[in-house]
Formats: sequence, structure tokens, C-alpha cells
Amino acid sequence: MSIAQFLAILSARWKWVVGIFASVVIVVMAVSLVWPKRYTATATVVVDVKPDPVAGTMAGIFTPGYMATQSEIFQSDRVAQRVVRNLRMGESVQARLEWEEDTGGTGSIEAWLAERLTGKFSVKPARESNLITVSFKSDTAQDAAYKANAFVQAFLDVNQELRSDPARQYSSFFDTRAKQLREDLERAQARLSSYQREKGILATDERLDIEVARLNELSSQLVAIQAMSAESASRKTQARLSGDKIQDVLTSPLITSLKAELSRQEALYKQMNAQLGDAHPQLIQLRANIGEIKSRLAIETARITGGVGVSNEINQAREADVRASLDAQRAKVLQMKEFRDQVAVLQKDVENAQKAYDSVALRLSQSTLESENKLPNVAVLASATVPTKPSAPILWLNGLLSVVGGLLAAVIWALVSESRDRRIRTVDDLTRYISIPVIGNLGQRATKRLFQTKAEAGVSSRQLLRPLPTPSAAAD
Repeated sequence: MSIAQFLAILSARWKWVVGIFASVVIVVMAVSLVWPKRYTATATVVVDVKPDPVAGTMAGIFTPGYMATQSEIFQSDRVAQRVVRNLRMGESVQARLEWEEDTGGTGSIEAWLAERLTGKFSVKPARESNLITVSFKSDTAQDAAYKANAFVQAFLDVNQELRSDPARQYSSFFDTRAKQLREDLERAQARLSSYQREKGILATDERLDIEVARLNELSSQLVAIQAMSAESASRKTQARLSGDKIQDVLTSPLITSLKAELSRQEALYKQMNAQLGDAHPQLIQLRANIGEIKSRLAIETARITGGVGVSNEINQAREADVRASLDAQRAKVLQMKEFRDQVAVLQKDVENAQKAYDSVALRLSQSTLESENKLPNVAVLASATVPTKPSAPILWLNGLLSVVGGLLAAVIWALVSESRDRRIRTVDDLTRYISIPVIGNLGQRATKRLFQTKAEAGVSSRQLLRPLPTPSAAAD
């Protein structure tokens, strides 16, 4: 269909087109004028991105989907039911009658009212900021602003509960756990104290150091005494085999003087024996002197060798005593090390119990602070105010839509009517449907005169404008 044909159809059916267009516009505007007015109140909240002053962590604004989560919380049934409770909407007699009529008294009236509220409530988070815009629609401006602010306050309350309730549960858990760990710590400390009292342990490390030093000293003494005992035993053996050749005998001044005197007396005896007879009194005296000196020398030698044996016995006795003391001290040190190891185990148990208790106590303190934290992470940027103009219906928008809709309806009606009752509107219609060449165009005035002449001749315009035959019928 060409533009000329389209305009010809509209021109031929202009009365109907104008009528339909006017009817649509009039109906839409009339409905808009009588339609109840709707008011929309808008509030804006901002999500805080500063670190939590209690937990010390950053807010989840940087987590993908955080703003979407906040928007879902805003539109949740929990927030809507909080609005119902805060406004005491369930106490309204009219609301209860409507609820019973709608549900038959089944279910919760708060859930029913909350569902009705969410249908009038909308949330729109900002794309590139941490702002959330909320709107509420109502029949009155005051009610729209009042309930929009009620939704904001309910969201703040629910948001605070979502933060504090888990922290409160954690606090209860950590409190119970802290009591158990405190009891474990007290039992570990009691076991350590009881063991120390039982074994008489006060300062294990200092006392052990002293006992180890005594052990080392006894060990050194034993080594020295063993050396002395070995030496004395060797001297005793030598004294038993050849007592006059031992060092003590050889170095004794008395033995030396006696030997010198003996040598002198023997030399004198030999000299006088060569001159005098054996019975000479001087020789007899010399033999008596020599015998006395030898007797004294033997006695002194026996005394010295006997002293060597006594010294050896003393050294052996001292060695036995020191060895016994060393064994006792070694056993004592080993026992103290065993006590120290057991004390170390008990102290480790106390330290582990203390660390576990301190860790849980720290978490308990933090959870308690978080559960008592009243600082919200969402703040009201702009409260809803009473709107001065209704948000619906919008007369100029409805008028524009009615004009567009009326034009479309009129054009569609004209085209549908033309398709059901096709007429010759242009020269192209003759050429296309009848396949007869056009000789000329009489024009609009000539056409009117032709119709008038035919009318005078008794030919009606209906006969002239009867439906065109199909191309096959025209050919026959």
C-alpha cells in the first residue's frame, strides 16, 4: 500500500477516524480525571563503608552483590512485618475484617498485611554509589510519607538485628566455652600445685642447678681420690716386696742418718777387726752398735712402710665414701630431673589451658561488644516528605498516550474496514485490480457532475459504486 492509497483511505473514512480518535481521547481523559489519585513518597538511605569500630573490619560494600543484598533485605517480609508491628496495623478492626474476608481467618494477619504493603513498596539501589532509594505509594500523601519512613526505620532495625543477633549467639557460645576452659585451667593449676607440694618442689631449675654442681664436684673428688688410691696401692705393693727401696724410706732423714751411721760403724769395724781380735772389747762394742743401728733402721723402715699401707687403706675408704655419695647424688639428680620433666608437663598443660582460655575470652569480649553495638552501618540520607503532587494519574502523560492510542485505533479501524469493503480510491487501484488502461482523469468537479447527471437519469450512486468484480470475472 502506497502513501497515496493510505491517505485516500483515511480521507474517505475521515468521519469514523475522527470519531474513534475523539472517543479514545475523551474516554482516557475522563477515566484519568475520575481515577483515584496516588501519591508516592521517596526516602534515601546510605550504606556506611567505614571500618567497623568494634570488629575493626571493612564493611561488605566491596563484596559483589552487597548492595543487591541490602535491597533484598529492604523488600523482605521481615522488614514489612516489622512495619506492621511498629504501626500496629494488625490492631485495626477494618484490617482484621478484610483479612478474615480474604483468607477466612487462616494464616497470620501480619504476613497478610505485609504482603499488601510490599506491593506498594519499591526499592532502587544506585549503580555507582552506596545509596538506596525507596518509594511507597498510597491514596493519601501523608500516608505515603508516613509508611515510607516506617519502612526505612524497620530496615534500620532489622539491619541492626542481623548484625547483633549472630554476635549475641556467638557471645552465648563463647561464654559457655569460656566457663569450661576456665574450669580446665583451674584443674590443671590444681594438679601442678598438688604435685609440687607432694614432691616438695619450689624452684625446680635453681635447685637442680645446685644439685648438678654438687654432682660434678663429687665426680671430680672421686677422680682425684681414685688417682691417690691407685698411687697408694702401688706404693703399698712396692713396700711389701722391697720396703727399703720405696721413695718414703729413701727420702726419710732418719733412715738416711741411720744408714750413714751404719756405714761409718761398719767401716770402723772392718778397720779395727783387721788390727784387733774378735774378743776385743772395742769390736764387741762396735758389733753391738752396728746391731742396734740395724735394728733401729729396720724399725724405722717398718714404720714407714706401715704408714704407706695405712695411707692406702685411708684412700680406699675415702674412695668408697665418695663413690657412695656420688651414686646417691646421681640418683637424686635423676629423680629431680624426673620431677622437673613431670612439672614441665603439668606446666605445659597449664599454659595450653591458659592460652585456650585467653583466646576464647578475647572472642567473648569482642562478641559481647558486637552484640551491644548500636552503631548502624546504614544511615538515613533523606527522609520521605509529604508529596505535594500525585504520582498517578499523570494527565499530560495519559493525554499523550490517549492521542497516540486514538490515532492507532482509528488507523487500524480504517484499514480493517477498507480490507473488508475494498473501494477504488486512486488511479493505481484501477490499473491493479481491473487491468484497464486509464484514458484520463475527470477531476473531482467533473465526477460530481457525472454523479448528478446519472442521478437525474435514474442511476443510483450505489449502482455506480457497487463492489468491483474480480479480475477473472472482468476478463469473462
